[in-house]
Amino acid sequence: MNTSFPSTQLVLEPNDSQRLAKLCGKFDEHLRHIESRLGVRIRNRGNRFQLNGSNEASSTASTLILTLYNETARNDLTPESIHLHLQQAGLQQLMSKEKLDLTAAEVNQPESNHGIQTRKKFIRPRGSNQINYIDAIRANDINFGVGPAGTGKTWLAVAAAVEALEAHRVERILLVRPAVEAGEKLGFLPGDLTQKIDPYLRPLYDALYEMMGVDQVSKKMEKNIIEVAPLAFMRGRTLNNSFIILDESQNTTREQMKMFLTRIGFGSTAVITGDDTQIDLPSRQQSGLLHVKKVLQNIPGITFTQFNSKDVVRHPLVQRIVEAYADHEETDSTHSSHIKNTNRN
Repeated sequence: MNTSFPSTQLVLEPNDSQRLAKLCGKFDEHLRHIESRLGVRIRNRGNRFQLNGSNEASSTASTLILTLYNETARNDLTPESIHLHLQQAGLQQLMSKEKLDLTAAEVNQPESNHGIQTRKKFIRPRGSNQINYIDAIRANDINFGVGPAGTGKTWLAVAAAVEALEAHRVERILLVRPAVEAGEKLGFLPGDLTQKIDPYLRPLYDALYEMMGVDQVSKKMEKNIIEVAPLAFMRGRTLNNSFIILDESQNTTREQMKMFLTRIGFGSTAVITGDDTQIDLPSRQQSGLLHVKKVLQNIPGITFTQFNSKDVVRHPLVQRIVEAYADHEETDSTHSSHIKNTNRN
């Protein structure tokens, strides 16, 4: 690593050995992770840190270390949490380059205005899209979160639902999913349609368990305060004072999407999540998600948050995979268009 850069000095206060140990990690693994991702060299003696790198990298690393040290006052740091903070640091650099109207302070400290506090967990949104998504859910009755896997669409929707339930703003939570495999695949699973679709809702259950605890979720499901329902079971219902999450909405048909949206009653909030690049419907059917984006884009009270690969908060490879597929599909599309034009000529 190039050590010719000027060094940046950083002193962390208060000087707490336990918090410093959390920050550095076992055998300084957290510091080494930051070094490799941001291209800086970090040395420390106690609470005094020296960073060597470009001005931009050193500034980003300093801000990140301060943020992580503040985090140690409340929580332990894990490799996953370090990755999420590093992902956030990358988003801040991107926003700075694009001169977006969101300050680093607003992104670094979303707790004050944008964080979600549930009984068991504090959920911190990452980046402008996640912050805008949370704000939209709190301010509007119908909200769409569209984008690739790993961008937090469903996780944040569940967090917002739990927050609303615990604050008594709604009386129940409904988790809904289209059963696109009902036929060949689901037909071989035991049980009725609800039991067949249950495994596909596991990510929603896992989020609920982490935010509320297994016992609370089980009790509320027994009392029907939390309900899991295949999309087909929504027909004919009117849902008042509820928080409804429709997951995997890219696999709804146009008719199913219209049916679902017209179920929304007074005092309810609906969040519809989906990845418009992973549609499993037969080719002859148009996705209800693609259609609704054209029909309802400019309706007051309905919001659309479009996530992209820069919002991915899973393993760094997930972001690269999403970008690689997007590039490949764009190349294929361009190539196909070229062939069609050549054939016409």
